Amino acid sequence: MFPQKSYSIFSLGDAAITIDFGNIINEKINDYVLDLFHAFQQRPFSGMVDLIPAYSSLSIYYDPVKLRKSISHSETAFEYIKKEVVKFIEKFSWEKPLPAKVMKIPVCYDEYYATDLSRIAEIKNLEKQEIVHLHYGQTYRVYMIGFLPGFPYLGTLDEKIAMPRKPEPQMVKAGSVAIAGRQTGIYPLESPGGWHIIGKTPLKIFDANRESPSLLSAGDVVEFYPIDKNEFLNLSL
Repeated sequence: MFPQKSYSIFSLGDAAITIDFGNIINEKINDYVLDLFHAFQQRPFSGMVDLIPAYSSLSIYYDPVKLRKSISHSETAFEYIKKEVVKFIEKFSWEKPLPAKVMKIPVCYDEYYATDLSRIAEIKNLEKQEIVHLHYGQTYRVYMIGFLPGFPYLGTLDEKIAMPRKPEPQMVKAGSVAIAGRQTGIYPLESPGGWHIIGKTPLKIFDANRESPSLLSAGDVVEFYPIDKNEFLNLSL
């Protein structure tokens, strides 16, 4: 029996369905989502195309044309998938989550890379070093990967340094470590972004040439640790 009874299922366009456990950042609910994600990976149904886990929901993409050939004309593809998902959830035997993979990520918080650090310190009336300590002093969970290939959404950031997103996106360099709300993340590629930049890692967060392109996966645990500019340059070689 699925341990989280409160969920809803709705269509996402004409070729996807979402199982939603509420708009919330909660580790236990995220465990349910990831368990469900792995379960469907191991036991895919006919016509399933892709699975996208998020903080508190799982979206399942399917091929409605393929499904149409095998289901009754009296029901839609969405109705069929919803029925199958409910049956799967009710019958599946849920296990405790596996131990998380712990990843230690070096970050240079020097202002050369931490382009928003001074402004955050002024807004929050905090010393810059205190902000740095509050950031790397936390252990973070990778709740989901999204926005860009390999971009990890990490929580939960200390409330003292929580910041709303910028009103307008700006170009952000690959490797930039940023905060928004009570989340922190790492930009894997150069991209426009609205998060506040407080440092940079020399690690490649996403590399299409690797066997596993994304360095991090949903469910991992991240521990940041500070390095200086020389260490950053050495690790970048």
